[in-house]
Amino acid sequence: MIGKLNIDNFWAVIPAGGAGTRLWPLSRSTTPKFLRDLTGSGRSLLQETHDRLVPLVGDRFLVVTGAAHEEAVLEQLPGLVGGGVLAEPNPRDSMAAIGLAAAVLELRDPDAVMGSFAADHVITRAKKFTEAVHTAAAVAREGWLVTIGVQPTFASSAYGYVHEAGPLEGHPGVGVVDSFVEKPAADVAQGYLASGGYRWNAGMFVVRPTVLLDLLATWHPQFAERLREIAAKPESIADVWPTLPKIALDNAVAEPAAAVGRVAVVPAEFGWDDVGDFDSLATLLDAALTVDNEGPTVLGDHHLVKAIESSGLVVPNSGRVIAVVGVEDIVVVDTPDAVLVTTRERAQQVKQLVAGLQKDGAVDLT
Repeated sequence: MIGKLNIDNFWAVIPAGGAGTRLWPLSRSTTPKFLRDLTGSGRSLLQETHDRLVPLVGDRFLVVTGAAHEEAVLEQLPGLVGGGVLAEPNPRDSMAAIGLAAAVLELRDPDAVMGSFAADHVITRAKKFTEAVHTAAAVAREGWLVTIGVQPTFASSAYGYVHEAGPLEGHPGVGVVDSFVEKPAADVAQGYLASGGYRWNAGMFVVRPTVLLDLLATWHPQFAERLREIAAKPESIADVWPTLPKIALDNAVAEPAAAVGRVAVVPAEFGWDDVGDFDSLATLLDAALTVDNEGPTVLGDHHLVKAIESSGLVVPNSGRVIAVVGVEDIVVVDTPDAVLVTTRERAQQVKQLVAGLQKDGAVDLT
């Protein structure tokens, strides 16, 4: 049972990066998916993430985003003005982004516990999420790097996994992690699901800032030193940032820390989706947005979509009428300067299409 929702000295760190290329042309480098309303709620994924965390942290937020998106982030979350946004000169992956937030918080609040939650994930069952975060924060105060492991609902080969080796003494339901596993083959994922000892790695980490930086210093001492240098001297970021390694937090810290018994996992049973492509988006929206439970799911003005004996996902984003006749599991995304037509089965290949456009120099389209 949770008492008060707000957790003392708990800070929400929101890495807001990536272009979401599998959701092109809806998501672009200039307007990535975290700035988009992809649930039909009227709020962007970033705003929904913020709304979900406010009861836990109040105004204790740090959003780490690219310099090009700083203005848009502040427009969507005006309460962050005055130090709530950390702008990266260029992308250096999640360890640099989350590590910079840790270095800033280490100086700003010596008693801080931080939780890192991606800006572009969709989470349902808010009460279960809140319970998991409360538990993770309590464990993190004892010096653990804590990950929130989501209960798998199917044998996904698109997600990474975390393996629980045994229980953490003194914390019922919490486990000790011995390994992180990258996206497995489908048959391996099926074995994980059957074993019951694996959870989806949703990239949610809860930890004291100093613990995270000290763990980083164990394997990458110069990396940790440079992050602390930027926090102490913000004006140095332009010179120091390009020298930072480009590596994910999982690879830099979580995997080696798990190998030496420093990582705990809080099992969680809330709904979670990283909205990785149009197939997963269609699954997410299917029940909520289909007007009459027949025909394709529509994200946007359903009056613009005319369908006969068709299914899939249609995104009218240019004001034009879209007509689909006799097609199954189609994906149509209509924007003012580009139209995507594919199928749910081939949705992952949209990333290849974007890579081709970039290679051809069509920067204005990506």
